Amino acid sequence: MSESKVKQSSQRPGGFGGRRRMMRPGEKAKDFKGAMKDLARYIGVYKWPIFAVWIMALASTVFVIAGPKILGNATDEIFSGMMRKLSGTGGINFDKLLTTLLWVAGLYGASSLFSYLQGLIMSVVTAKTTYRMRNDLAEKIHKLPLKYYDKTTHGDVLSRITNDIDTISHTMNQSITQIISSVTSIIGFTVMMLTISWRLTLIALIVIPLSGFAVVIIVKKSQGYFTAQQKYLGSVNGHVEEMFSNHAVVKAFNGEEESVKTFSEQSDMLYESAWKSSFLSGLIMPITSLIGNLAYVAICILGGYYAANGEMTVGGIQAFIQYVRSFNRPITQIVSISNVLQQTAAAAERVFEFLNETEEVKEPPNALTVNKNGSDGEGVKIEGHVTFKNVSFGYDEDKIIIKNFNASIKPGQKIAIVGPTGAGKTTIVKILMRFYELNSGSVKIDGHDIRDFKRSELRSVFGMVLQDTWLFNGTIAENIRYGRLDATDDEVEQAARAAQVDHFVRTLPNGYDMMINEESDNISQGQKQLLTIARAFLADPKILILDEATSSVDTRTEVLIQKAMDNLMRGRTGFVIAHRLSTIKNADLILVIDDGDIVEQGTHSELLAKGGFYYDMYSSQFKTVG
Repeated sequence: MSESKVKQSSQRPGGFGGRRRMMRPGEKAKDFKGAMKDLARYIGVYKWPIFAVWIMALASTVFVIAGPKILGNATDEIFSGMMRKLSGTGGINFDKLLTTLLWVAGLYGASSLFSYLQGLIMSVVTAKTTYRMRNDLAEKIHKLPLKYYDKTTHGDVLSRITNDIDTISHTMNQSITQIISSVTSIIGFTVMMLTISWRLTLIALIVIPLSGFAVVIIVKKSQGYFTAQQKYLGSVNGHVEEMFSNHAVVKAFNGEEESVKTFSEQSDMLYESAWKSSFLSGLIMPITSLIGNLAYVAICILGGYYAANGEMTVGGIQAFIQYVRSFNRPITQIVSISNVLQQTAAAAERVFEFLNETEEVKEPPNALTVNKNGSDGEGVKIEGHVTFKNVSFGYDEDKIIIKNFNASIKPGQKIAIVGPTGAGKTTIVKILMRFYELNSGSVKIDGHDIRDFKRSELRSVFGMVLQDTWLFNGTIAENIRYGRLDATDDEVEQAARAAQVDHFVRTLPNGYDMMINEESDNISQGQKQLLTIARAFLADPKILILDEATSSVDTRTEVLIQKAMDNLMRGRTGFVIAHRLSTIKNADLILVIDDGDIVEQGTHSELLAKGGFYYDMYSSQFKTVG
């Protein structure tokens, strides 16, 4: 069983659109509208800043829309002035022209100011949203039961926190304001073009349905590939994380070739989905540009014809052509944004799918707390009496591992749990600490059902030393202090001495201030195990759990640890899970488990005298080969 920080908390209220099933590679977004509604609901707390952005985007766009029409008036003034000058009846009115140009400059300046402000506000909203979303995902990680991680890779979870949120962040920071500006521009440009020529406007408007039809076809084809791209990206990340964190094992078993092969297969699937999604989405821009340019050519030809017949002014033609060129730009932007929204929908769906996962069973409102301050404190005073009554449990409901388990452990007893691999030894510890919920039966500590305690309070009662050590990148003192963060340096060293750690720490460079690297490979496996034991001793728990705690140390160190444990477990209830039966000879009670049931129980000498299951196990370990 791998040591890890235990995650706990109650379920987040409200939820986001309900629970959804897991996505399959290559599948289209299950609910595009639902995912976008979830995202809109999530950012709804910033509705007023977003409303301000919307108003500024409107104002900025309106000012830009008015520009070409005013410039058209300036063009007409120049053209009329030149005609008057040629006919000798006058010239160009430069005062009027200057005033017009100043108006245009003012409008464009105001538009730029509003664009800057909307970008600034939206950047702040995006940063706050992604910050809150990452925090929610981090909290959710602590709220999910361990069985969720039994079926989910670390890389997939990491991908949701990094890649998927980055996709959402990009969309919020760029696309929301573009959507507002583009829709406003299309409406505004259409109105302005209608004031100049309704016939040319109809030609320009043909672009919208033709472009929309092309986009719909492409989006239907590409959405499944975008979803697969996000999924395979998580798989690749998971494989890289797993191989990197265990590269020593990979090298030891010559697994490099197989690792590269697996990575190549997953990378090929990511490549396949990525290039197809990019290729299909890349068709959108040239196709819509082609449609827009064809309309533009038609407008130029007809506009020239109308101007030659005197049906339109030169300034009107110039303004209309500017509007047409500008009209195609927001259409192209919306088409491009639709491509981004596909990725965003897939990313949002994965994020909210994770946020909607079923969490650990809620704690009761009046959940019990633990008295950590002696008789004067509030809460339950823990003595260490543990009772298992008719306990049944299975990681899958249709495959029960622990069957009708019963045991009563008195305070201060040292209980050894032995049995063949897969018998359910470690599982008993997991349900004792409520890492998993029981199928039936109950576990009580001092007469109180463990389900009546707050999880954090319940787990504070236990100290754990597991077979697989876990140390983080920090000093030796910091790693020991993880057992009790407010411990003083003297208390850390005292725990280290009790765990037989002090003597070897002082031989290391910088002693307790020596940094343990990220992979914890600058100290030996036995030393790592001793540090985790010291950490558990520092926590000073009422109940101590040792899961194969001495499996990674040499015989001499094992003897020293065993002696220290005998002293430190005095007055505490202790559960020792062991394969090496020599380490539990002095246990007050040995529970022999086979296939989820207690088949024998008693002291070491009593069980040997029975000549049963325990006797066979013990004999198989210590028989002499003749």
